[in-house]
Amino acid sequence: MKGDFSSVKVNVEDGPVYRPTVVTLVREKSTHRWKLGGALLVLALCVAAAICFTWHTEKQDHTEETNEIQHTLRQLSGTEKAAIHLEGEYNPDGEYRTSVEWSDDVNPAFKQGGLQLENNEVVIPKSGLYFVYSQVSFRFSCLADGKSESELVHISHMVKRWARSTSPISSSDYKPLLHSVRTVCKLSSAGKSGEKWYSAMYMGAVFSLDEGDRLKTVTENRLLPELDNSTGKNVFGVFAL
Repeated sequence: MKGDFSSVKVNVEDGPVYRPTVVTLVREKSTHRWKLGGALLVLALCVAAAICFTWHTEKQDHTEETNEIQHTLRQLSGTEKAAIHLEGEYNPDGEYRTSVEWSDDVNPAFKQGGLQLENNEVVIPKSGLYFVYSQVSFRFSCLADGKSESELVHISHMVKRWARSTSPISSSDYKPLLHSVRTVCKLSSAGKSGEKWYSAMYMGAVFSLDEGDRLKTVTENRLLPELDNSTGKNVFGVFAL
């Protein structure tokens, strides 16, 4: 029996050894995995770095674009174009008998950029192109049977200009700049009822004006009592282009 066991022992020791081979394979696989994992980690870091660089670049570009827009908006808000918008009404106790009485201190009237209201006239602060506009609104009481041409009433509204080159200021030196004329029905006499008739006369255009020029409106005295004094019905304005 001892001989047999020795034979078995010799055979086992002389035979192939499998355990070292298995360990080697495990180590090789483990090393391969580490290499593969390391390569993937490096690749992930590269991708992350590229994404961060792209995001940073895009953020920087977006920031620069935003700053440029904000700079432009600041420039636009910093400029104050010359403009004036006036509200008007008929004032029976006022000093202006041939014009609507204009005001720059009631809502929504305003002024900026040097345009001023002086003696019911707009004064131009600087030579250049300006858009000039005006509107007057009337509320008449008309005779229902006023049909003949002789019974019709002509209403008119005008913007006149006094040029600084003309001196001194006199009424004859004001030249028409804008002029609107309209024909309406015959007005009813005081104390008599009639049909209500409403009309708004608007006019506006671009003009080349000089520094110191003065603009005023002219409306017939007999028509001023028929003026509609509601807000926004009578306006006079100028703004620089």
